[in-house]
Amino acid sequence: MASIKPFKALRPQPQLAKQVASLPYDVLSSAEAKIEAQGNTYTFLHITKSEIALSDKTDVHAPEVYQQAKDNLDAFIKRDVLFRESKDCYYIYQLIMNGRSQTGLVCASSVDDYENDIIKKHEFTRPEKELDRINHIKITGAQTGNVFLAYRNNASVDQIIEKWKTTKSAAYDFIAEDGIQHTIWIVSDSEVVEEITRLFKEEVPCTYIADGHHRAASAAKVRADLGAKATPAADYFLTTLFPSNQLYIMDYNRVIKDLNGLNAEQFLAALAISFEVSFI
Repeated sequence: MASIKPFKALRPQPQLAKQVASLPYDVLSSAEAKIEAQGNTYTFLHITKSEIALSDKTDVHAPEVYQQAKDNLDAFIKRDVLFRESKDCYYIYQLIMNGRSQTGLVCASSVDDYENDIIKKHEFTRPEKELDRINHIKITGAQTGNVFLAYRNNASVDQIIEKWKTTKSAAYDFIAEDGIQHTIWIVSDSEVVEEITRLFKEEVPCTYIADGHHRAASAAKVRADLGAKATPAADYFLTTLFPSNQLYIMDYNRVIKDLNGLNAEQFLAALAISFEVSFI
């Protein structure tokens, strides 16, 4: 069964949330991140893409890049851009795109579950990408990248989350530059937190990685590398769990540039062995 737990988030001051919020580290190049961060000293890109403060000639995997990320994170905390939650909480996260909403639960998921295949994977990972995240976690002392997990929806969990959304005020609610609305509620009631934890432990057999294989693998390897020095915090990693009844699978398109010696007819025939081929 799935083991999740609440945690004390390091989160932005509400009035700065829109400025702090940024795209994930792996969807922007360094050049794009530098442009995105111009004029915004609060953007989280200063931590996740810290090379933007260094020379364009700097290797993005150089030690000084990770040290810059740590320095920037420390500065965000010192400037009170980010502050630590006073107690362990869960966080309900809703995003709305083109009128469609999707709501998940932000929590800490178990590294043991990852290693014991309770968290299901569907991709292989690349060592060089793992090493990048391992170094980032080790040097900053933080997990700055979220892993997107899915699970078969549970009616009791659905009810708790929906009730909280409709009866409590949101801590954050803003529309980002790309038009997507982000709303977050903080689940701080101890009884509700305990009930959510219990429901996952007793009624949710597994979760599935939808996005973030390298971040999950890196968290597991950081714990292994730390060995006896690992603290209990290393047993978990940052995740957002979306139930199956909330998921929307978007098209993931690829452009084929090389047919590997085949003509178009042969290529489509080879595809049809494993896929359904249709023409739009």
